[in-house]
Amino acid sequence: MGATDEERWLFMSNEITQWLAQIKELKQQMADIISDRNEAYESADNWRQLYNTEAQQRRTEAKLAQQQLEALKAEIQHIQGQSPQLKADDPEAASAIEEELAKLETVEEFKAKLKEVMVERDRLIDQLKTEQANHAQTRKSLTAVIGDTMNQLTKERGNQQ
Repeated sequence: MGATDEERWLFMSNEITQWLAQIKELKQQMADIISDRNEAYESADNWRQLYNTEAQQRRTEAKLAQQQLEALKAEIQHIQGQSPQLKADDPEAASAIEEELAKLETVEEFKAKLKEVMVERDRLIDQLKTEQANHAQTRKSLTAVIGDTMNQLTKERGNQQ
């Protein structure tokens, strides 16, 4: 009833072959898992690098925006410093301007306000030019009328003598 040595050897040989096949399959699975892990690490490193690049860009943009904001504030203060007559003439207007400027917080708000002020300035300049032209025309007309009147008075005085 016992198995022969040859049968035992064949049985053991089959088992060893199966074990070797299982070991080979496990090695392949292990290699696949290591490859997947390495790919995941590379992907994570890539995403980390992209995140760091994006974060650095955002920090740079924020720093530039802050510098631009500071420059605009300095320019506004400089402009305010150039017009002391406004503060002397109308302290309430100067205070209102300062309050208005204090409300502005972003570069976009400063740009919008600056654009609004520049449009109003241009409108007022055009209005002033029109008023100056009208004034010049009125002066010219009045000078002509005064001249005509003087000539007529001279004639009248000449006729009376």
